[in-house]
Amino acid sequence: MDTTLLRSGLIVDGLGAPAFPGHVLLRGDRIDAVLREGDATPEAARHVDATGCVIAPGFIDMHSHADWQLPLDDHPELLSSMLEQGVTTVIGGNCGISPAPLRHETLGRLHDFASIARDRPFEYAWESFAEYLEQMGKGKPALNLAELVGHSTLRYAGSDAARGPMPREDLSNCLDRLRQSVEEGACGLSFGLGYDPGMYSPLEELQAFCHVAAEADATATVHLKAYSRISPCYPLTTPEAHNVRALREMLEVARQTGVRLQLSHFIFVGRRSWPSVEACLEMVDAARRDGLDIMIDAFPYTCGNTTIHAPFPHWFLAALPGAYRSRLARMRLRVELELGFRLAGFIYSDVQVMDAGVEGWEELNGLTIAEIARKWKTSPFDAMLTLAERSKGATTMLFHSYSGEPQDQHALETVLGHEACLFETDVIVKNGGHPNPAALGTFPRILGPLVRDRRLFNLETAVHRMTGASAGRFGISDRGVLASGKAADVVVFDAAQICDTPPEGKQPAGRSRGIEHVFINGAHAVKAGVYQSGVRAGHVIRT
Repeated sequence: MDTTLLRSGLIVDGLGAPAFPGHVLLRGDRIDAVLREGDATPEAARHVDATGCVIAPGFIDMHSHADWQLPLDDHPELLSSMLEQGVTTVIGGNCGISPAPLRHETLGRLHDFASIARDRPFEYAWESFAEYLEQMGKGKPALNLAELVGHSTLRYAGSDAARGPMPREDLSNCLDRLRQSVEEGACGLSFGLGYDPGMYSPLEELQAFCHVAAEADATATVHLKAYSRISPCYPLTTPEAHNVRALREMLEVARQTGVRLQLSHFIFVGRRSWPSVEACLEMVDAARRDGLDIMIDAFPYTCGNTTIHAPFPHWFLAALPGAYRSRLARMRLRVELELGFRLAGFIYSDVQVMDAGVEGWEELNGLTIAEIARKWKTSPFDAMLTLAERSKGATTMLFHSYSGEPQDQHALETVLGHEACLFETDVIVKNGGHPNPAALGTFPRILGPLVRDRRLFNLETAVHRMTGASAGRFGISDRGVLASGKAADVVVFDAAQICDTPPEGKQPAGRSRGIEHVFINGAHAVKAGVYQSGVRAGHVIRT
């Protein structure tokens, strides 16, 4: 059987234990042995010199949208930046939207919602969750995939109700599909409560879904209804800060149902939300002290990707597309949006186009809404609505002032440094456009600037959170740890050199540095920091 010896590196095992010098022997798709320096060196067909480098388990992106690229034949090239930053496993199906299960009668709604996440349309050659996982396995993915089942997807599959409360029979149908999906290998349940239809779902519905997840011992992840002081999901007259209310509501759902809860991308959007970071973390800590199983996750940048519709209120989205052309609707939206921006601490210069989503408008990629308004000689509000209407909401955006800004990252580092925080990318990856820096540098940024330079936490803690702790959160038992018998997902990186290449001015983020080798199920997928074209060694993980 094929063997590879990774020699003379510093072993960080993914469990949080102190690092030690040694070797790792890979045999086929498994780790055969983890040896300390001085132990007898076994024979191997190939040797990789890891002198001066760290040997660690492959990194797990525990909040990914790469599942929307994996059905594409060219996904390895689309996702090469993930491999080149050390990611070997992605947790897909986040924010309430998974590619399965589906019902072809309502596929149009799923297809439209997914347009933000996918590079281009593909054939849905499945209906059940089991059929989807089988298809992904047949397609030979470049990365390992563990998949959550999305609340919104379940609604599309189980109900004709577009939004709001479902008839009792439809709710029962959705819950049956949830049970079936978990039985067929889903690693948990996800909610996208900042998006249609999740934003309209009553708390009783969320509790019903979480009861089923808890009974199945499955983790529920949640994109909260609000991350800013003021949001489209609650009335402007709500006295409590919207991000605090959204967190309080979901913690109460966990308290009522006992579900294991993962609070996705724990961010503070807009300058006026940053001061609430300590209070929100204390809410999480209080719930944990009460015995609730709550954790959070975050990316290490002060910007994040979402849809251009994200700041629009319920009533406007419900009236599309006619609302775009309604003078009264536009007047009301202008007042609410600009007041909301002011109260949240946002400006139009914080909103940057990743992918315009309109053929012929590629020149807008990378520009802010304020810059587009100047280019078009119109107001930022009108520029934003024109772009949203022409793209039918498919424009992807980078919103800045997430948990800070380049010169003030207190809120961001407070979250990342919290003992219950795991790491994610949350990136939308497309062929072209202006990239989210997290797509290229999330894990190198954590291991370099935050561990080596800022000493926010030590190396062993960082690796544990991005490997063993993330695997354990979703019941993945054979990855995330360097130990005999575990899957041979391994990263070799230079701890002295590892770093991201962040954006600078109009220059987008570049490739990260310091990742030397990546093995996925024993296959050498990245050599000298470069993805080896044609290597598709990922497995579909059923939990």
